[in-house]
Amino acid sequence: MFASARRRCAKSVTQASITSTDSIPTFLLPALQRPTSSRTFTTTAPCQSKIGSAPLSVPPGVTFNVLAPSTRGRGSRVQPMSTVQIKGPLGELSMEVPPYLNINQDPTLSGPTLTIADSTDAKQKAMWGTMRAYLQNHILGVSEGHSAILRFVGVGFRASVENTATTVESEFPGQKFVNLKVGYSHPVELGIPKGVTASTPQPTRLLIEGPEKEVVMQFAANIKKWRKPEPYKGKGIFVNGETIKLKNKKIK
Repeated sequence: MFASARRRCAKSVTQASITSTDSIPTFLLPALQRPTSSRTFTTTAPCQSKIGSAPLSVPPGVTFNVLAPSTRGRGSRVQPMSTVQIKGPLGELSMEVPPYLNINQDPTLSGPTLTIADSTDAKQKAMWGTMRAYLQNHILGVSEGHSAILRFVGVGFRASVENTATTVESEFPGQKFVNLKVGYSHPVELGIPKGVTASTPQPTRLLIEGPEKEVVMQFAANIKKWRKPEPYKGKGIFVNGETIKLKNKKIK
């Protein structure tokens, strides 16, 4: 008895819905009931990295070698990485390259070219130009070298390079130290990293040179931490032509 009643109710509801949809204009119907039309999308070529796709410029006198990854780490979950060795008149640098990055050393090209395995992967696209910039900095470092000039602005601010230090112990034999006088009552001495040279052409100028750009700029940043430029009198340690906008003095 109840089954027949349910059938009659369902039949009346479907008939009412059909009559209501026929009488209502189509633009008033819900979006889900409208007939969906197939939409086509245009496909374009994947965007290439302007920096990553540019060939590396290797000057004469610099050797660029790519060493295949060792077979020891094949059983581990982490994929082994190949190593790039760059030798030049100023030293030798090495750098590990991710497995998804391929280096084409075709002699017909103007220089080694970098490509990635999957051009749709966001991580690979982001690291494409970054790795190319790192390799180019290494090539420039072993051929010409990187430098940073620190300028000391302030009354009595100066720096000197010493062979010994009283507050810092040497990390390797023959290490030299930079002695800063930037307004502290205690001596400020910093050990020069290995492979980096420092000189003072003027008492208020400090020249840092080395083949690896990251080490040179990090050492310059460590020196700058002791007296950052302040915006009221313009005193501090400035790196590579750095400037600061001065503010008006606070008047109470």
